[in-house]
Amino acid sequence: MQKTWKFKEPQIELKDILSKKLGLSSLFVQLLISRGITDVESAQSFLKNRLEDLCDPFLMADMDIVVRRLNEALKKKEPIFIATDFDVDGVTSCAILETELKRLGGIVEHYMPHRVRDGYGLNAEAVSLSKEAGAKIFISLDCGITAFAEMRAIKEAGMDAIIIDHHMPSEIDRPEALAILNPKQKRCLYPFKELASVGLVYKVVSALAPESAKEYLDLVALGTVADVVPLRGENRIFVTHGLDALNKTKRQGLLSLISAAGIGEKKISTHSISFMLAPRLNASGRIDSAHTSLDLLMATDEEAADTLAENLNTNNRQRQKIEEQVVREAMDLIEKEVNFKEDFIIVLSKEDWHPGVLGIVASKIVDRFYRPAVIISLQDGLGRGSARSIHNFHIYEALGQCACFLKEFGGHKYAAGITIDGKNIKAFKDLLNKVARQAFKTDVLAPVLEIDAQIPLSLINEELLSSIDSLSPFGEGNPRPVFVSRGLSIKSKPAVVGKNSLKFWVSDGECTYEAIGFGLADFLGLVQEAKRIDMAYCLGWDTWNANNPIQIEIKDIRVCADSF
Repeated sequence: MQKTWKFKEPQIELKDILSKKLGLSSLFVQLLISRGITDVESAQSFLKNRLEDLCDPFLMADMDIVVRRLNEALKKKEPIFIATDFDVDGVTSCAILETELKRLGGIVEHYMPHRVRDGYGLNAEAVSLSKEAGAKIFISLDCGITAFAEMRAIKEAGMDAIIIDHHMPSEIDRPEALAILNPKQKRCLYPFKELASVGLVYKVVSALAPESAKEYLDLVALGTVADVVPLRGENRIFVTHGLDALNKTKRQGLLSLISAAGIGEKKISTHSISFMLAPRLNASGRIDSAHTSLDLLMATDEEAADTLAENLNTNNRQRQKIEEQVVREAMDLIEKEVNFKEDFIIVLSKEDWHPGVLGIVASKIVDRFYRPAVIISLQDGLGRGSARSIHNFHIYEALGQCACFLKEFGGHKYAAGITIDGKNIKAFKDLLNKVARQAFKTDVLAPVLEIDAQIPLSLINEELLSSIDSLSPFGEGNPRPVFVSRGLSIKSKPAVVGKNSLKFWVSDGECTYEAIGFGLADFLGLVQEAKRIDMAYCLGWDTWNANNPIQIEIKDIRVCADSF
């Protein structure tokens, strides 16, 4: 699909001022400005990226209550019950909090719902099990912020509820809990609002036992990257230092997971987490029970950890097969049911689709058609669905406008989950598309590629790549810089390499570089016919080629109008 190139505002005067004050190149300062860093103090903080710059955890609303109550429970040996979500954020959150509370002498039990049987969020079983455990404190991790009925039941059972959840709270009501840790609450003045739940748990440990907090940075990085929260502010600090910890980890479960993923000899990066580690940890919750993942992260025995890691590999392979089948069936439904002139959001439903792969399938459909997608599995008349969105459409807010047709919903700007009666799906789809048509009235439904700067190839060198590295770690909210070079001539016969990648040499008359486009084999015919192209690309290190360590990774290609 043709991308819309959106060049970021250069702000020449500001760039010149910051360049002089910081002693940095004009191009590098432009990269900072395009990330919203527009003053010297912010730039220095961004580049230093120090753990000492993390905010005081007691700035968070209710943190004092949480610490006081947990200390009381630890002193009195009161049982503590943790209910967590089954994704990587929830699992890492539980692993950290349970490990630390037990280290402090706490009596702790945990519960995770089964994705297929129970669906997302707190449920009556969690409340019942906490009663049986004789718990005095009930902690919900990565869930609970909209669990009004369950929180009432917990209070009525005589337990003190603590909610630790980063999802959007209701603007109308507040669950009946002793304390709620969520920076997105209007009453919370904590400066950074985008922490994942694992980041919130790190804050709890920092307040409860500050000497222990750094020990969990490897898990914090894992959960933060996996949950696709913006890698800015405190999240960037967590991931920077967490990746260092992850690459040096002595945690047996992580060592076994890294080995099972086949990356034991490589440096762990955000890419490694997103595409190698997180999918395996998520696979157990998608296919069976996330307890395998939690047991692995808390394992201390090498043999047991290796067995659990191999189980995750098996679950991941099974997940891939199920996902492929659901994608095929979804594409068939799109061909039969979707009218792209009317359907600005793709809503699909089918009996007995596996609930564990709906979010992945929705993401693939968004990538393919660049429209928000809601994928629903029906079982006994009840639908459970996952929604994924595009950069300029807030799916959670849109679902809020359709709440009359939903039994439950929750999530973020780009991802959400729903529960719906099957009989309401048609009306829900119609209303959701009405909301979308209004939102997209003046927008073009095409993917946007944000360009940091237009440069000649002659500016590319190892010094530039080293400066780009200082902007990492890259991910949501802090993408790799994208450059454009224009009027490039093709200097070699384009070739398809690997599964679906395109490789060829380009020149601007002064410099010549090899370029590769991963997954861009469809551009082969276009490039073969063209004499000159405009190319959007990222820069990176080619670890396979010692003679030419610079790699140009193509993101999009446009043929120059006069090149045929």
